[in-house]
Amino acid sequence: MSAVLYEQDHTKTSQEDLQPTVEAQCSEINDRNNCGDNNEKPPLYCTQPEDEYPSKPECSMEPLGPWATGQVSCSPKGGITGLRPVADRYSVTRHGPSEWRAHNLNIFLQSNEKVADAQIVANNAKQCVDRVYATANKTQLDTTEHLKSRSHVVYHWKAELEHAIAALAEEIELLESERRRVQRSLSMLTVPESISSEFLQLRSFRLESDLVRDPVEEQLIKEIALCAEIRHSLNKTYNQITTQMTELKTAKTRLENDWSDKLRTYNIDSICVNLSNDSPVVLWKAGAARLPMDQSTPSSYDDFTREGLTFSETARQKSIDLRITLNIMYDKSIKDLRDQATRVDTALAENVKITQECLYQLEKELLSCLRELANTENLIDTLRDSPKGLNNAMKVAQTRLDNRLRRSNVENCRDAAQFALIEEVKSLGEQTSAISAELKRAEECQAELVNMRDTLEHEIMVKQKTLYIDKERGQLLRSSFPSTTALSGF
Repeated sequence: MSAVLYEQDHTKTSQEDLQPTVEAQCSEINDRNNCGDNNEKPPLYCTQPEDEYPSKPECSMEPLGPWATGQVSCSPKGGITGLRPVADRYSVTRHGPSEWRAHNLNIFLQSNEKVADAQIVANNAKQCVDRVYATANKTQLDTTEHLKSRSHVVYHWKAELEHAIAALAEEIELLESERRRVQRSLSMLTVPESISSEFLQLRSFRLESDLVRDPVEEQLIKEIALCAEIRHSLNKTYNQITTQMTELKTAKTRLENDWSDKLRTYNIDSICVNLSNDSPVVLWKAGAARLPMDQSTPSSYDDFTREGLTFSETARQKSIDLRITLNIMYDKSIKDLRDQATRVDTALAENVKITQECLYQLEKELLSCLRELANTENLIDTLRDSPKGLNNAMKVAQTRLDNRLRRSNVENCRDAAQFALIEEVKSLGEQTSAISAELKRAEECQAELVNMRDTLEHEIMVKQKTLYIDKERGQLLRSSFPSTTALSGF
């Protein structure tokens, strides 16, 4: 009985929840179909207000039989749909009238929804077409303005390139004349270079100990280095001129190529500005909207042209600076070379004087070495006879120690006499060793003096050879050094 009451309450609640929804759907159908005001009764094929589930009796009844009034049907798709008649031998119906009317209402609602959607789509499509055409026209006008602006930019850069090309052509002619001048100047450095090189070669014949980098050699090396530096500077200047000529021609070629590209671009942009939708030359161009990987950007375009102009101006300015510094280098180089020749002559005279003094001192030192060598030989003879006087004392001390070692038993004692004898042997041995060491040092000193005598004799010969090279040969050779006027090329 409690289960029946719960089912009746649940059925009433479902009917009450369903009633407002059904009335709203019917009202919407009536409004769309212009069925009249809200007081008119909905059509019979739509849901009716009286589509309510009948209340079940309080007592339980069998589900089959002629007295069966039906049961509440609930499906996953339709929810609670109302009364579903019992299928028996008198009927095969599956749906009730209220379920049929709800189905019709659902069909009408779907149809009205699709019709409304179609109208909205049509309206949106018309607005989209109008908007697209307006946007396309505006975009084309904006693009035309961009093309005009771009053509002005290209024309501006083309004019800048024309002025730069004319300036480069003038500078190339001036630099070519300077290159011919440097070629004539390079032949003037042969004489001082040959004099310095020959003198250095003569000084290379000096003997071992005098093969030093003295002031004369340093000044000669500086002179050769200066000649080489001047020649290197002239060669470098010549190479710089050649390189600068190449750079100027490269810059000129680069600007000319850029100018040709800009002229062609300006013509193309002029044609593009004059194109319209009615132009007879417009065609389909498949793939024209692609962005090539090597395509430049406006900033890179400006940077490229500005870089070319900057490169050409830098090359032209470097050429001007090179021509300005060329005359300064001529005057400074000749003056430096003549001053260096004076320094070489001064150092040579000073070196001859010092060598003569050194030769005189070596001769004096040789005499002193010979006297000391004789004294050392006498000392060696004395030291060789000295250890003989200590041998007998060593024999006595060692004999005493040997005799005392023969004492028996406890008498063989380490007494003071034993230690004194041991110290005496030790002292005599040290004294003998000291005399032997002195003898050895004296012999070594004798050998060193002999070597020093040979060295001094050799050095005297070396200094004589050096004086011959520097005084007899070198000063005579330096006397033929060219004058400033000759070095200047006059």
